[in-house]
Amino acid sequence: MSETIKVLLIDDHEMVRMGLVAFLSTEDEIEIVGEAGSGAEGLKIAEQTKPDVILMDLVMEGMDGIETTRRMRMIHPEGKVIVLTSFIDDEKVYPVIEAGAFSYLLKTTRAPEIAQAIRQAYRGQPVLEAQVAGKIMSRFRQKSTETVPHEQCTNRELEVLRLVGEGRSNQEIADELYIGIKTVKTHVSNILSKLGVEDRTQAAIYAHRHGICK
Repeated sequence: MSETIKVLLIDDHEMVRMGLVAFLSTEDEIEIVGEAGSGAEGLKIAEQTKPDVILMDLVMEGMDGIETTRRMRMIHPEGKVIVLTSFIDDEKVYPVIEAGAFSYLLKTTRAPEIAQAIRQAYRGQPVLEAQVAGKIMSRFRQKSTETVPHEQCTNRELEVLRLVGEGRSNQEIADELYIGIKTVKTHVSNILSKLGVEDRTQAAIYAHRHGICK
């Protein structure tokens, strides 16, 4: 690979950073453009250096790796975040993946494998520690079997939901569907209940997000 991969290290343990710098600095394609001992410091450095890959610890004082990853994706969406942590519990794995982490490795990973994960992230190929991959697949299978809220709606309620999403009033919906306005109100009430939302605005947002409004 002819291009240099710019890497930022964010970990509140100096010895961990020193070890990573010592090894990664020997890799021809990899350039360490910065290292930070906190999430806040890492975000500042990222704004200045625009790294291709960010090696991110999860458990840090102050801003943790989950929040840092979320903010990193906002200020520098091109950067690929590789989580490098000792933790594999659900309350850390799922939130940081949802926050935008690209890869997930344990600190027991051998240094050459970390370097390879950096190269793969740069190429757009995520790497997940085997246990993490298993957790994510399990969660995906669980979600795939869950009922989508609007699937509980009748065809008529879906028609009403589509019109709500288009910003129609109850009277306009009644006129369009040739039903009484009281019937429209009943449909809307049922829709809000089935979707688990509080008002028409939230229902309209739901309709757009799920492609009910074409």
